[in-house]
Amino acid sequence: MTEPVLVAGGGIGGLAAALALARQGVQVTLLEQASAFGEVGAGLQLGPNAVRVLQEWGLLGALRTCAAFPDEIRARDARSSRRLGRLRLGPAIEGRYGQPYATVHRVDLHSLLLEAVRVLPGVQLRLGQRVAAYEEQIDGVRLALEGAEVLHGQALLGCDGLWSRVRQQMLGAVPVRSSGHLAYRGLVPAGALPAGLAEPVVTVWLGPRLHVVHYPVRAGRFFNVVAVVEGVIGHGHGGEVGSDPQSWTHQAHAHDLRRALGPACDDLIRMIEAVHEWKLWPLNDRPPVAGPEEHARGRVALLGDAAHPLRPYLAQGAAMAIEDAWTIGRLVAREQDAGRQRIGWAGVFEAYARTRWARNARVQARSARNGRIFHADGLLRLGRNLSMALLGEHLMDNPWLYGGPPDPVSPPA
Repeated sequence: MTEPVLVAGGGIGGLAAALALARQGVQVTLLEQASAFGEVGAGLQLGPNAVRVLQEWGLLGALRTCAAFPDEIRARDARSSRRLGRLRLGPAIEGRYGQPYATVHRVDLHSLLLEAVRVLPGVQLRLGQRVAAYEEQIDGVRLALEGAEVLHGQALLGCDGLWSRVRQQMLGAVPVRSSGHLAYRGLVPAGALPAGLAEPVVTVWLGPRLHVVHYPVRAGRFFNVVAVVEGVIGHGHGGEVGSDPQSWTHQAHAHDLRRALGPACDDLIRMIEAVHEWKLWPLNDRPPVAGPEEHARGRVALLGDAAHPLRPYLAQGAAMAIEDAWTIGRLVAREQDAGRQRIGWAGVFEAYARTRWARNARVQARSARNGRIFHADGLLRLGRNLSMALLGEHLMDNPWLYGGPPDPVSPPA
């Protein structure tokens, strides 16, 4: 039997990679370190670039059953409540880019991908498997797991997140970078929101050293609320909140967030007070990808957060992982269309890295830049508000992003 491609990590990126490969008839063994498949977190946003991939994979119908499709992105001042700008979504953005803008609970997107993978032949899903080390060989990859088991595969995809062990071996043990920002997240039923706050829009509240975003998920039945603040000390948590950076969630108290918000408008306070349980995590990332060699080397490649962790200020973390997976699937299809008996994985991964690294680096840099703009004070804040008022949707739209992903097989002239 043909050896499989080994995929380390069973999150959104790993499942997307397994799906993209299995759709091309590639045997896949996916290794997830947890004892059960699942996803931690609340909501995420999917621009037309990500929805375009899901549509090509035949998953748009499933997405429509669990996602929301907001009418617009609306920016407001966290203190005065004044509207600063908007980007029309709904039919407007679908008409411009051919696909809608969606907001979805992370668990729902993960489940959607998992079910799509499970119905395809040739995919083995293994739980409780933690990568120890790999060794690239002439005709494949030897992967050692904790517990002494050794697997062999044609290639290895590291989709094991920010703290990736595959990345550590490929690029060295470089510590992650702390942003100094902490994110509170919560989920609230739409019916529990005060009047006027349950509109089907993505609302972004901008304030000095903080911002808050909320939007509908689960077909509009719930709202995801995320508040990002700088330099918060949680007095009830034994020191700095998020002092264990590898833990995704932390218990947090509403009074810590309320103190961090400072003076805020009534609508924002009411939204914050509607959330009855907050979780907290520190935002860490890495510098933007510096070149294709940081994406792939030989028969080993990195995908998603393992390659290019993102701050959430452009709402593209899941989308970039999905784009990565789609790109690899397209390149494998090109190999098959050329009639090659065996896929040249080193060549596929080299082309993948060339296609993806600059786009992912741009999204990383733009995400960090947006964080500075969102949290601006003083003259920068005034300039931001004036620019949004004058330029309107042109400032908030991202044609270079939403028109993607770039096709590695048929690039534009």
